[in-house]
This record gives sequence, C-alpha cells and structure tokens, in this order.
Amino acid sequence: MRRKAENGVIILVGLFFVVFAAIACNYYRIAAEQKYVSAAEERSLLKVTAGNSYGTIYDRNMIPLVNGETIRVAVAVPMALNRNDAAEYALDKEKFFEEFDKGMPFVFRCKDNTPESEGLTVFELPQRYSSEQPAQHVIGYISDNKGVAGIEYAYDSILRGDYGESSVTYSVDGFGRVLIGDGKEVVRSNAAESGVVTTIDADIQNICEECGSDIDKGAIVVADISTGDILALASFPSFSTEKLDESLSDERSPLINRALYSYSVGSIFKLVTACEAIEEGYDKFLYKCEGNLNVEGVNFNCHRLDGHGSQDMEEAMTNSCNTYFINLSRSYNTEAFRMLAYNFGFGKENYLCSGMVGSAGVLPTVRELLVPAELANFSFGQGKLTATPLQITQLTCTIANEGRMPVLRIIKGITLDGINTANEKNPQYSTVIEKETADQLKDMMISAISDNKDSNAKSRYVTVGAKTSTAQTGRFDNEGNELCHAWITGFFPANNPEYAVTVLVEDGGYGNDAAAPIFREIVDKIYQKT
Repeated sequence: MRRKAENGVIILVGLFFVVFAAIACNYYRIAAEQKYVSAAEERSLLKVTAGNSYGTIYDRNMIPLVNGETIRVAVAVPMALNRNDAAEYALDKEKFFEEFDKGMPFVFRCKDNTPESEGLTVFELPQRYSSEQPAQHVIGYISDNKGVAGIEYAYDSILRGDYGESSVTYSVDGFGRVLIGDGKEVVRSNAAESGVVTTIDADIQNICEECGSDIDKGAIVVADISTGDILALASFPSFSTEKLDESLSDERSPLINRALYSYSVGSIFKLVTACEAIEEGYDKFLYKCEGNLNVEGVNFNCHRLDGHGSQDMEEAMTNSCNTYFINLSRSYNTEAFRMLAYNFGFGKENYLCSGMVGSAGVLPTVRELLVPAELANFSFGQGKLTATPLQITQLTCTIANEGRMPVLRIIKGITLDGINTANEKNPQYSTVIEKETADQLKDMMISAISDNKDSNAKSRYVTVGAKTSTAQTGRFDNEGNELCHAWITGFFPANNPEYAVTVLVEDGGYGNDAAAPIFREIVDKIYQKT
C-alpha cells in the first residue's frame, strides 16, 4: 500500500509539471505574437543607392571630356513586381533572377526602354571614362574615389566635393519589408553639371590623338598663340584606366606625360641663336659652310658633309646649317645669350596645375658656356641643353605673337552649372623681344618650309612657318646607330598666326621624316575644321 501511495504522488507531480509547461508555452507564444505584431507595426526607412557621380571635366566649349557616356540602372522591389515581366528589362537576366529571389530591393543594369513603376525606379548615370577616352594624361585617373593624377588629382576637392549620390528611399516595416503604397523618395544627383573647365578643344585634341596614333613614344602640343591656351596635349602611348596594371609593366611607361618631360632639343634652338644675332647686330652675318668646323681642337660636322657653301642667316636657317650658327655664336656676349634663352622659358618650369608641371629642363650655366665646345653645342641645341614640348611651344608662341610670350595654361575656370565659367583669369604675357625681331624670326620659319623643296611640313591648304630638329641623344641601338629625337614646331596661318603646333617623336630619327608629316596632317585637319 505504501509503494502504491508513493507512485501516486510521483504521477501527480509529473502531471503538475506537464500542465505547468503547457501553460508556460502558451504564455510565451502569446507574448511572442504580441512582439511580432509590434515589430510589424514599427516603420523605418530603407535607402538604396543607385550610383554616384562626380563633377565633370569640360573642354573650352563645355563639351564633357569625362561623364560623356551614360548607363541606365534600375532599383527593383521584388514584392511589387512580376518576376518574369521585370526580367525582360534586365541586361543580365541570370543575375537579375539571383537578386530578385532574395526578396530585397536591389540595383540592376537595365535597358533604355525600362518603364518606371512603383516597383521600378530608373536612373541615368554618367560613366566617368569613355571607351575612347580623350586627353587621358590631362584628365588623369581616380583610385578609391580619389584623384590620383592629372586634373582628377589637382581638382579632387571640387570634382568630388558634392558626393553626387542618386538613390531611392522606401518605408519598411520592422522586418525590412517595403511598404507598398507608402510611396518612395527619389534623389537624382546633378553633381555632374558642376566641374572644371579646361582650355582643351575636344575636336583639336581628337585630331592630335588620331594623327599621332602611330607614335610609339612622344608628345603633341597645340596652343592658341594669342592667349597661351593649350588646345591639345597628347602623350604617347596613352593608357586605359581599366588596364593600369598593364601600363605599369609596359616598358614604354604609358603613365608618363611626355609633354612635361625634357629632351635634347636640337636645331629648333637655332631660332634662339638667330634671335641673339639680331639683338647684337649680327643679322647680316655671312658664312661659308665647308661641312665641318674645328672649335679649339673639337671638330663639329654639319649634316651636309660637303657643306652648304656661302649663306646668310635666312638661308642657314632653311638649310639648318650647324657650322653657320656655331661660328655666329662665337662673337656673342655669352651671358646675354644665355639670358635670352632663359627669358624664352628655357630652364623654367611650366606650371599648369597641381601635379601637372612641365620640367625646367637643363639650361647650361654661363660658366659652362664659357667653354668653347660647350657654347658651340649650345648654339645648335645640343650638349647639356634639354627642354619640354611645352617650352618649345612657348618659344613658337612668342615668335608668332610679335615677341610677347603668353603664359601657357590648361585650366580656364570652374563651373557650377555646365554652362557658365567662373574664376576665369585673363591671359598673362611678358615681352621677350621686340616686334621687329620677332617678325624676322617668323619670316625665317616661313622660309624654312616654303623655300625647302624637300620639306614634309608643307600644308596643302595654308602657309606655315616651322623648324625641325633631329636631336642627338648619345644613346645607340643594337646596331650601333645613334638614337635621335625627331622634333618640329611651327605656326599657322603664316600671315596671321593663330595656332602653335609642336610634335616630338622620341627616338624617332629625323625631324623632317618622323615629325614633319604628323605636323602637316594636324595643320591640314585643324584648318579644314575651322
């Protein structure tokens, strides 16, 4: 009997715990349901970012150099859409279905004809760089949403000052489910309207890049003679922002802006030598070239080994006679000669914007030029002298602009609306030589092309003035041939100069063979354009 009583107690206790557990579970279920109801009633906001845009870099005519191409994207809300119908507007259906089935709002690339609805919000977003990006070395590039080079770097705070976020915001319940019917807040950024206005002319830039497309290494600069505005600046080879790793491993160093680097100059410098002759009264100097000249034990050869015979200065410029200008310089005031070169911009940096500065190059000191052989080299642009395509362009601008040297510039101002330019500064000048001197040099440059039956720089449409160079480098190829830089710089139209054009083909050989044909093609196409 006692054992039976004990078993009964155990059974009653067990039943008690079972009943208690059932009651407790019921209370928990009721509490949980109330919690879910409260959570479902709570509302918050969900913002979906469609994309970001940055300020635009414009050419002088407000043509975008970046942000020129656009794409369409859409923000989709799955619960408000028919899965298969909406997928018809996706460029990548497989990826669309993958995101759709997650049940949360998402962004996808869509077709141009995608309609807007409660569940679809369509945005048109600018693409930073185009597939055929012009002026890449001027523009630079971005990394981690920051400018790294070029104007992207120099004006990073302006171009990315307004983050430019395009988004759509929905009301959602406590579980993150979009509340259909509560509307949506759409923000479409206009950040791309503001930006930086350059002096680049997009058409002329494209002409230079097209004409120079076969240049392995080199640079082309085109400037407005009267203002110093750089209308085109092309460096070869160019690079793609999508393939920076390839550029870093390319032995030609595509990321280098060669318009800013200094090179041996060669015969173009004879213009400075001739200018000093005019300044010192030696412009009627006559000399008989016999093919070589000995300067205190150092022999200098002319490119024509049998000599050019008796010449005046204009003839010597057309013939590009080395010995004429060597002999001419021996009578100079050396300090004045060097100072003239300095005043023309040799030995000075060309500041375009932060991070885009043309090298000062090398301008020999007066002490170095007191060595006869060094002065002889200097007189026809060899020896230690180096200069950038920017400096050579500036020299040409000065001669063609009646002796007034404009400060080269590539930034015109900024814009807030893509229509008007603010903070634009007036062109700056310095008078280097008298108009009469400049006119004489200009005539020599015109004669150097028009009187030279072998010149490859003659335009089919307009008279030009120019000077070529074949600049020795002291480096040799595998066959023992010296590598030379091919140069040409000039202006057109000859009677009323508007444009200065400089072409450098690094290690290109003869100026008349490698650089002059490119110069001619650029001149022809710009002339036809205008």
